[in-house]
Amino acid sequence: MSLPAPVTAVIPTLNEANQIADCVRAVTWADEVIVADGGSSDQTTSAAAAAGAKVLQGSWNTIAAQRNAGIAAARNQWVLALDADERVGPDLAEEIGATVTTPVHPAYAVRRANVYLGRPVRYGGWGDDWVVRLFQRDRRYVERRVHEHLDRGTDFGRLRAPLLHVPYRDLSHHLEKLDRYATWSAEELAERGRRAHVVDILVRPPASFLNMYFLRLGLLDGWRGAVLSGLAAVSVFLKYVRLWDLQHRVDG
Repeated sequence: MSLPAPVTAVIPTLNEANQIADCVRAVTWADEVIVADGGSSDQTTSAAAAAGAKVLQGSWNTIAAQRNAGIAAARNQWVLALDADERVGPDLAEEIGATVTTPVHPAYAVRRANVYLGRPVRYGGWGDDWVVRLFQRDRRYVERRVHEHLDRGTDFGRLRAPLLHVPYRDLSHHLEKLDRYATWSAEELAERGRRAHVVDILVRPPASFLNMYFLRLGLLDGWRGAVLSGLAAVSVFLKYVRLWDLQHRVDG
């Protein structure tokens, strides 16, 4: 791509010094790269700036709020929303550049090619992972602590080239994120008035494993599929146990 594409890449970060530079360098074909940092205590901001990103710093409470701050600051009409653990390859970069030059839709979804512990995973829901990430800057993310998503829109196209996604550095990192997201999910459910019941703790976790491992064919990913399915069940268990704990603290 000879000229920068008229796109602003927006990347929310928190303590991503080990990988933010690689993420930023993978989108240097874009006219602008904005890193919205939520208060990192490591070298994330300096690494991002050194790699060529414009850095915004704030005390946002959610990843969605970080994304929205970056979108609001974008100077281009088109925004590419990324995470620090995602990489845009040459084919996707070329396709995005061509798409925003002659767009047919106001937004586009991309399929994430997920890699777990060194190998691609294609089943258990991980191989059909479509996310709307390329859109015009008038769109915003719904501010939730977990599983934030772009505000509702039904008119979107699909890009052909995949987006590489490596969500966990290793098993310890997976367990760390699992616990953090389970806590956030429980807090969000509690804020919405949801209460945990025995069935949530005893039935939902094994049902999650069965769905992911057998119905969604996670077993075809070998031992990685078993680990992912098992830890997904653990995540569900922790979420509802933490919700149970929260409600009983309130109830006394």
